[in-house]
Amino acid sequence: MTAAAGNAGDERSPSEPPLAVALAPIAAAIFVFGAVYGTVGARVMGGPMTLLSSAIVFSGALQFSIAGLLLAGAGAPALLAAALTLNMRHVLLGAVLRPRIHTSPLQRAGAAWFLLDETVGLALTRDDDAARILWRAGPVCYAAWLAGTGIGLVGGSVDALQSAAEAVFPVLFIGLAALSCRNRSGAVRAVTAALITGAVAILWPDARALAPVFAAIAVAIPGGDS
Repeated sequence: MTAAAGNAGDERSPSEPPLAVALAPIAAAIFVFGAVYGTVGARVMGGPMTLLSSAIVFSGALQFSIAGLLLAGAGAPALLAAALTLNMRHVLLGAVLRPRIHTSPLQRAGAAWFLLDETVGLALTRDDDAARILWRAGPVCYAAWLAGTGIGLVGGSVDALQSAAEAVFPVLFIGLAALSCRNRSGAVRAVTAALITGAVAILWPDARALAPVFAAIAVAIPGGDS
């Protein structure tokens, strides 16, 4: 990288959408899942503990797992094992982002709090320093998660929220893939994957969770540059 390119690190590529535009659907999806967790968690551990867990844990996968284990009557060893297993992926996420991080150790340590599947996916699609992306996108995701949890605690049909979450989840990750498109082929594949996902979700509801997998295989088969 040249010195000029390094000085322009904060400037987004003309092919990149503004960060706020890319972040909006991610934050919306996190809000929906936060509402689902708030509704479920309130029934398992009570409102205050549910909100506290969102504030100090900030990991949807782990929080849903803990709620499920508590509902099943699991003890402390099972809870700790789940936390260790699920959080191991953050080591890999950090390793993937490390070559794209050029900030100070203190800034890297702070950015680790916002190391989520969604923020990592977003950081990998931007030309800016990955730690700076985490610092900018992470607080928005954190606020969306807390707000969603609060809405879920206030009330709402868990079935209705679950349906919304199931619809948003596949679209979220296809959206992350679409953000990385750099040419027409990639854009066409992203749109095709979205259409396949929607069709599978509508025509085969029981396989809705597998819809993104079907879509990924279908758009990858032709090969070529993406």
